[in-house]
Amino acid sequence: MNTTETARPATQTFDRLSGWPLRLILLGLLIALPFIPPFNRQDLLRWLIGAALIAAQAIAFDFTAGYINVVNFGFAAFVGLGGYTSTLLALRFGLSPWIGMFVGAAAAALVGFFTGALTLRLRGIFAAVMAWFVGLALLGLTRNLTDLTRGALGLNAPTLLETADNLPYYYIIVAMMILTFVALRYITQSHVGLAFRAIGQNVDAARASGVNPTYYRVLNFTVSCAFAGWLGGFYAHYYGILTPDVMQTSHTVEVLAVAYIGGRGSLWGGALAAFPLIFLTEWLRSTLVDLPGLHLVLYGLLLILVMIYYPGGIAELIRWIQGRLRKAT
Repeated sequence: MNTTETARPATQTFDRLSGWPLRLILLGLLIALPFIPPFNRQDLLRWLIGAALIAAQAIAFDFTAGYINVVNFGFAAFVGLGGYTSTLLALRFGLSPWIGMFVGAAAAALVGFFTGALTLRLRGIFAAVMAWFVGLALLGLTRNLTDLTRGALGLNAPTLLETADNLPYYYIIVAMMILTFVALRYITQSHVGLAFRAIGQNVDAARASGVNPTYYRVLNFTVSCAFAGWLGGFYAHYYGILTPDVMQTSHTVEVLAVAYIGGRGSLWGGALAAFPLIFLTEWLRSTLVDLPGLHLVLYGLLLILVMIYYPGGIAELIRWIQGRLRKAT
């Protein structure tokens, strides 16, 4: 038996161990983090909740941008649509927010389906711009339909729980983030995910192989929007106030930056990057209050560095480290 054959089982064992133990360690850290000072403070718990929410949105955003190569510049509008749908149902009809979040997801999925059907026949920047226009239209409706949405005054959304403690909300959004990742990961590992990757790499080659690009693009876009709406429902019923600002393009840019810095097409990279990035931006906002928008400048600088040195983001860096460790074994 030669050396290569002897080393192969050890390498395969390392590949298995370098995946699940790392995931379990990160999961254990997420569960224990609120009990580790100073993260047990209520203000830092709110930062953790915001980070987990952005992490979940980055996963849903990357499902489209990283797999079918379409950037949904209207993503924040679908988040807001889910939040507004759930809030209005709670205020007007007394529907439980727990149910309303799923109705909001369905509403976002429906609008996402029609948006995709209208725009995803286009290629490149045209599809992204059309999605952005739909997002701007939704933003305009929430501002102008004051009898329904109260415009810039916003809506007072009922909270999910009757408690001022942030800890239960943290575990709720972490569970939602994990569920988002598991569901979308399952799809990307199926034959449907294979079609997504084929379309993202080369639309013409995918079509020549029998893949219907429009069908799979619309399917991908609809699923992504559904999760965006679901997470928007949590946003509304956690913060308790919902204004049209949640639909601003700047929020889409924030999610985009986190997803790309984490690693486009990885799903988990954006979730991993969200926590340090959101903590850094929240610290900047609270410390440098006279410089609003500085966090967007920071995102821009980080994106430039990522594009120059690691186009695959943090996910590529971690894979490189795993590769070096694998060679060492």
